[in-house]
Amino acid sequence: MAKQNENYPAVCVTKSISVYPKSLSPQKILNLSNLDRQCPLLMYLVFFYKPTFDCQNLSLDYVFSSLKSGLEETLSIWYPAAGRLMSLNPSDRKLNIWCNNKGAILVEALTRVKLSELGDLSQYNEFFENLVYKPVFNGNFSEMPLVVAQVTRFACGGYSIGIGTSHSLFDGPATYDFLSAWACNSAIKKRKGVTVSDHQPVHERGLMVLDNISHVHNAGTVKSPVAAARAAAIDHLYQLIKNAMINSQNSEVGGLNFSEMGSSNYVLKTFHLSGAIVESLKRKVLGERRGNFSCSSFELVAAHLWKARTKAFALKKETMVCLQFAVDTRNKMVPPLPKGFSGNAYVLASVALTAGELEELSHEAIVEKIKEAKNSINNEYVNAYIEALDAPQGSLPPLKELTIVSDWTRMPFHKIDFLNGEAAYASPLASPIPQVAYFMQNPSDLRGVDVRIGLFPQTLDAFSHYFLSNLH
Repeated sequence: MAKQNENYPAVCVTKSISVYPKSLSPQKILNLSNLDRQCPLLMYLVFFYKPTFDCQNLSLDYVFSSLKSGLEETLSIWYPAAGRLMSLNPSDRKLNIWCNNKGAILVEALTRVKLSELGDLSQYNEFFENLVYKPVFNGNFSEMPLVVAQVTRFACGGYSIGIGTSHSLFDGPATYDFLSAWACNSAIKKRKGVTVSDHQPVHERGLMVLDNISHVHNAGTVKSPVAAARAAAIDHLYQLIKNAMINSQNSEVGGLNFSEMGSSNYVLKTFHLSGAIVESLKRKVLGERRGNFSCSSFELVAAHLWKARTKAFALKKETMVCLQFAVDTRNKMVPPLPKGFSGNAYVLASVALTAGELEELSHEAIVEKIKEAKNSINNEYVNAYIEALDAPQGSLPPLKELTIVSDWTRMPFHKIDFLNGEAAYASPLASPIPQVAYFMQNPSDLRGVDVRIGLFPQTLDAFSHYFLSNLH
């Protein structure tokens, strides 16, 4: 992968400003849930817009001004995004959002690079890191903006818009709604007569906050106490970490261990499964039972990926392995979360087997276990999950026994039109947990699935072989 100071000219920043809400909101503290506090870092997404005739006729100054005015209007409604994280209690250091109208950061930049020089935009390129604004972080969250953006004009007339949003603010669906609102509020879209949806965000975390959960339980409105329920994902994770620590202490020199498995060692790779390939895999797996057994593309590809990734590590048959995947709880809670809920509402469902069992089981059997895990997510599970996160949290060590999947296929980020038309691609940058596999829509094949995953260099070839072979 080419770095900026090697094969590519520099990206030159020409302007950097703070953007404030058009209408200031009264200052307040927004109490966050434990789900919000899991990852307070910025998550980056880069939108690429190719040099179409309409796009080429847009000056950088006009695009920058359009994004600025749109963001000012959007921050007036999505006011927590203009705030800052802070800890009210030094003893527990739990973060909440101080809605103080401090604003977001918007940056303008130029490059002599042409978009065509970047090759396949679905494949991560280190140059992408130069297309986002990364504020200096000295450990003080109260000084870090929660939304940052950089618009870069390429030599060919194309554009990129790199956006970072704090994961404490939004989960995937809320990020999609926020960015869609911003795009609709931009001057470019307003010129076309596009209006923002009447769909209003709900920022209060409500029953996702542990104190509110406890209040409901104490009031006797929930039948079973939180302590009676268990979150399988948390239990499985603790067991995996315990096993990995024991194995790391006992391992001989030469095997993969924690010191070798730092986040900088990952290679980000995108695998494109076309709609035809997904259908072919369904026919192969389901065979004659297709009329009696159904599964989603997510369930089938997740099962296939779990088998391939575990096999690539050549784990011992008795090793415990786990598949965990994000489940939206908006309609799982009692009562359901309000429409427009803008906080984090995802928990992890979990399936645990031994490596030997995983290898022997059919795709169909694994899909059934994925469905069972998904169906186990209910009000009690979510409450137990949130309560478990109240304990002190450390960073997740890299675990070859743990496969994590996040489904973005229902959030077509490439369709967000900041300029004149859909993005050619919307590429996520490396996340704080780079081994997570993201399932995304491909702009040119909406029935297919793009799988972006972080892999160790020593397992890349093996994973590619097991994941891509025998698909047809």
